[in-house]
Amino acid sequence: MPGAHSHSHSERYFTQVLIGFASLAGFVFLTYYAIFQVKKEQPWYFWAAAGAFLLLTGIYFCMSAFVHKVKSDFNRRAKQREQHRTFMADN
Repeated sequence: MPGAHSHSHSERYFTQVLIGFASLAGFVFLTYYAIFQVKKEQPWYFWAAAGAFLLLTGIYFCMSAFVHKVKSDFNRRAKQREQHRTFMADN
């Protein structure tokens, strides 16, 4: 079913863009926390690893959401073209 498939891509787009933006926001908050609250004597490796994980996760989910948005748009346009062809063939 093409209709259910395109709906699935639009749902995945919305879910993944929310996860991506939340992860990027978490990266920003974690970075500012590490800059201003962590003492200079404490090891910074944990904060760097956590920040890198959040940044890369956010980028991954945003790019994946972009792919699902493009797929959703392609499926919607294909459905519109098919409906137009069917309408023109009936007339």
